[in-house]
Amino acid sequence: MKKLIYLIVIVSFIDMFSQLPIMSPFAQSLGATHVLIGSIIGMYSLSNMIGNMLSGYFIDKIGPKTVLVIGLSITGLIVSFYVFVSTPGQLLVVRFFHGLSAGFLVPAAFTLLSFISKSDQQGKSMALSGAAVGISAILGPAFGGIVASSFGINFVFIPISITMVLMALLVSVYLTRTPTSDSGDESLHLAEAIKLIKTPVLFVGYVGAFSLMFAQGVLAYMLPLKVEDLGYGSHFSGLLLSTFGIVAIMIFMLPTNRIFDRYSHTKMLVVGLVIIAISLTGLSFTSKLELLFIVMTCYGIGFAILFPSLTTLMIKNSSKAARGKVFGLFYAFFSLGVVAGSSITGLLSVDYNEGFVIGGAALLINTLFISYLIRKYTFTKSLNHTNQ
Repeated sequence: MKKLIYLIVIVSFIDMFSQLPIMSPFAQSLGATHVLIGSIIGMYSLSNMIGNMLSGYFIDKIGPKTVLVIGLSITGLIVSFYVFVSTPGQLLVVRFFHGLSAGFLVPAAFTLLSFISKSDQQGKSMALSGAAVGISAILGPAFGGIVASSFGINFVFIPISITMVLMALLVSVYLTRTPTSDSGDESLHLAEAIKLIKTPVLFVGYVGAFSLMFAQGVLAYMLPLKVEDLGYGSHFSGLLLSTFGIVAIMIFMLPTNRIFDRYSHTKMLVVGLVIIAISLTGLSFTSKLELLFIVMTCYGIGFAILFPSLTTLMIKNSSKAARGKVFGLFYAFFSLGVVAGSSITGLLSVDYNEGFVIGGAALLINTLFISYLIRKYTFTKSLNHTNQ
């Protein structure tokens, strides 16, 4: 059952990553202006964040399996609509609904994984799920770019659409039904979301999730610009990003993944953030290609430490009845971080080296804030409060 869930995570993230290299030229080919192209790209993350938050309510109400079946089916259908898009306005609408429906998938998958994993192996399970994300980050852009250039852009959307519908069938047949919330209040309230965010231990995880994806947003925006300006060729941007993904996957899948069940998740969280912050800053002072690969290796180590620590922290400090809402908010902060990382550095109109320094400094500030919260609050009390 776990292998099927990991496969769902891979397919869900490939759906997103495969469109990174093709969406801008696709929008441009339809006659979109630069402003509209930016809106089309950002629309997915915006609506995805809404989907993440809504998913928590439905996961706890009808169960993660049902959410996955419906979400995969609807997302597969919506992806097929890209084939019929002929104007920038139509593309913007499809992007909105694509991001909204896809926002239900990952929280449901991680909630389901947390239900079926043994309590003493949650860290390892989250590490393996992180490996699934890393595999998607490597395969997705390559699939999108190569298939679009070789066979046309429609051949990117059609296989993904079919795969998602097939995954929905597999989930409906092979996954067992999981528990739903037994709480009396089934309504979705903003006050309930605020209550979860204000829970100290969960708030630490949400700030950590935002920080991780803020770094990813800065990296995705600035690294290709630096590599191109240094004259190394655009293909090295992909190789550098693949380096961090490969390093992370190795740590996730090798026996090193045992460290996530052996050491404090809060301490690992801080260590991972510090490594990523130093790596981002290091990119600003590095111009030699071999040094860039070394820095990206360090970045991969930081990512590999941080991601499972965050997700395990969410599981260890939430009740099953609220698990869906907790993960829904968690991935909403993920989406918010990506948007903030790329848009803030873009609005500041800084060059790539300044962008890396700003990103590293922002992460260090967040790390200090998280360290302060960890020392200030007793997380055992926070857990008891969450489970009530």
